Amino acid sequence: MPSRSIVNSTRPPSRNNLELLSPAGSWECARAAIANGADAIFFGLPKHNARLRADNFTNEDLPRVMEFLHSHGARGFVTMNTLIFPDELEGAGEQLALLQKHGVDGAIIQDLGLAKLAKRVAPDVELHASTQMTITSPEGLEFATALVHLDRAVLARELSLDEIFRITNDSSGTHTPLEVFVHGALCVAYSGQCLTSESLGQRSANRGECAQACRMPYEMIVDGEPFPLGEKRYLLSPQDLAAVDIIPQLIDAGVISFKIEGRLKSPEYVAAVTRVYRKAIDAHLDRGLPVPNSLDRYQLEMTFSRGLSTGWLEGTNHPRLTHGKFGKKRGVLAGKVSNSGIGWVDIRLSSDHSLNLEAGDGIVFDAGEDRNDEQGGRIWKVDGERLRFSTQHSQIDWSRVRPGQLIWKTSDPKLDTTIRKTWSDTILDKQRVRPLLDLHVSGTPSSPLRITHAASGTTVESSCPLDKAKKRPLDKTFLTKQLGRLGDSPFALGTLDVALDDDVILPVKEINEMRRHLVDTLIKAGFPSEPIAPKLGEPVCAAIASLAPSKTSAAKATNTIQLAVLCRTPEQIKACIATDVERIYVDYEDIRRHKDAVQQVRNSAPQAKIYLATPRIQKTGEHGFFKSLANAEPDGVLVRNLGAIHHFTKVDTRFETVGDFSLNVANHLTASLLKNEAALDRLTISYDLNADQSEALIRSVPAEWLEMTLHQHMPMFHMEHCVFCTFLSEGTSFKDCGRPCETHSVQLRDRVGQLHPLKADVGCRNTLFNGRAQTGARFFDRFQNAGLHQYRIELLEEDQRAAEETILAYQELFDKQTSGARLWQDLGASEQLGVTEGTLNVL
Repeated sequence: MPSRSIVNSTRPPSRNNLELLSPAGSWECARAAIANGADAIFFGLPKHNARLRADNFTNEDLPRVMEFLHSHGARGFVTMNTLIFPDELEGAGEQLALLQKHGVDGAIIQDLGLAKLAKRVAPDVELHASTQMTITSPEGLEFATALVHLDRAVLARELSLDEIFRITNDSSGTHTPLEVFVHGALCVAYSGQCLTSESLGQRSANRGECAQACRMPYEMIVDGEPFPLGEKRYLLSPQDLAAVDIIPQLIDAGVISFKIEGRLKSPEYVAAVTRVYRKAIDAHLDRGLPVPNSLDRYQLEMTFSRGLSTGWLEGTNHPRLTHGKFGKKRGVLAGKVSNSGIGWVDIRLSSDHSLNLEAGDGIVFDAGEDRNDEQGGRIWKVDGERLRFSTQHSQIDWSRVRPGQLIWKTSDPKLDTTIRKTWSDTILDKQRVRPLLDLHVSGTPSSPLRITHAASGTTVESSCPLDKAKKRPLDKTFLTKQLGRLGDSPFALGTLDVALDDDVILPVKEINEMRRHLVDTLIKAGFPSEPIAPKLGEPVCAAIASLAPSKTSAAKATNTIQLAVLCRTPEQIKACIATDVERIYVDYEDIRRHKDAVQQVRNSAPQAKIYLATPRIQKTGEHGFFKSLANAEPDGVLVRNLGAIHHFTKVDTRFETVGDFSLNVANHLTASLLKNEAALDRLTISYDLNADQSEALIRSVPAEWLEMTLHQHMPMFHMEHCVFCTFLSEGTSFKDCGRPCETHSVQLRDRVGQLHPLKADVGCRNTLFNGRAQTGARFFDRFQNAGLHQYRIELLEEDQRAAEETILAYQELFDKQTSGARLWQDLGASEQLGVTEGTLNVL
């Protein structure tokens, strides 16, 4: 059964070229989504998807899922939105072939190498760039589309309406259809750029194992002292996204697909949210339809909410998005405690007088406590403004319930029951899309009535001839009514062409019998015929082999270790010069200081090469950052985003280019794509790979392509959210915050007492670094034996002396004057917080 088509956004918006895309972590969620108006769902299989904790679907489920979707006129997209490690490519390719075989409409992919492979082994499956691909600018979109031939791009959630509009109206000529998230949880870090779970617990967010460290409490340490924030402890936990009120603006901005987050959420959530957004989209397209109201918003808040906001879509307002007071589901604010005793509280209701509290509703008391200490329960009885609770079954410690505490309504069983009725078998059966029968009716007096099905050529004739009608002759209106009564048959009436000579009549019973006979004949004949099986793509192993790089290289092999050191201060550059480092990378927050850094190196170490780092994110209108880097005239550029690749390999090609870790080079197909087709000179191995996986990658490509960061403070969260602005100023953005990032040193202390440095970059984006340095010293011999000879040290807050000591320690390792194990021990003793092997450690 053909599904609804989504076409280029240059057409005027209509129901046929806009898509409401809902999450489905289970069969029930899929049914809930379709019954409540979703045009498509996205779902995962057991492997290679970013929600491994969802129920997901099995490979055996796939044919039934797609038949269910297509029979309801909906489409299905499979998420393969993780990085693919070297030994996983064949299995991922086989999964792509399975999508091709079973008619999956699209694959949502993060890994660039896998995206290239998908076009070979699953040519009929649309290729959608996941938000994990971190597409944030017209230049990045143009580059990705050209590189892997995207059919759609899911934009980063950090973009504003204005930035989306500028992408859709960019003059580059790239008209890739765009999808945006409109509802659900917001990651505090840019998707595809979060290394927190991997760094702290070897559970990579790029591998579907996010540990949700952003939802945990943190303490802010400013200039070495605890900074009082009262009940604000969830400093990295944004409110949830709810763009229901700005759907018209998103449509006007050229967005064609409106995505709801939530593959880990309940079917009740999927149903309620889908229904509200269906209502919002339809109301914009047909001004006669009702718009979402307060009851709809109540359903959005009750089914799941940490508080609702428009996220970044209406521009930057850091305090509005991340207030810091809680990090888990809250629901609807019911009121405040005015008095309490054992088993009861009196509530002063909120200003929302439409809110009802009933027996069975769940509530939580908000005392500004750690989320693990929160108290709540179900209401047993409501007496006016007094809520009573079971003293036998409730676990509430009433001595901790005090006047002034907020009361949130977190559960509404009656609402859940109502929502669950929306995806019953009866409702779904009525929504099934049935094949249309286009019929031609003909006849003359004294001859049989003939009904012909145009597509199959099947004709049935009446058993008695037509008579001349004295009154009420057969006409198109009457025949449409009778022939359209297809009831429980698998068909629906399509077009009806009536060609009757003169006014004729036939008994209604005879017409009904002809209709039943036609249906039986078509079913026996196998109409509609089974859809043609999709053609098979290229065999997986052959496709991988054709895309994989050759191990031979024109570059001259060398065993000489080449060390690069990334510096963030002039003192660290001095340390590099003092230790004869020949490759110096510079990553300054203030890009105006880049010229000074270049001059410092040229004056003091003319034999050394200096490379300037681009920002990790480039948004619409920020290509000026690239021009500023070029104007400083470095020897090379450390490239950190897709837009920067486009600029320095297509627009300004004067500089040597090193692709940084943020490009997520996790397998040899991605490496080959960025080296051979994107023309980067060197690539940094992804920080998601452990030592075994890194060695496998090194052995699968020419070793001179790769560089490994052997020592660093892992950049964990990289965020549009500015902690400095939110909690150290009265402002809402860089325009009025006073830039406290320039005058204060800030660390965040996590639940286990570890301190993590916080830094801001030129775009006011924050990075939280792991307070413990990570070293791969113990694995150095393995990497060198595999052929790798290019390594990097990244400095963070080290002064000149500490920087020199670190550099000299690794130079001794490279010169075989010490062992990796000894260096690891020495660093553990000298580093204030010790060291870790972090992501490189093999479990």
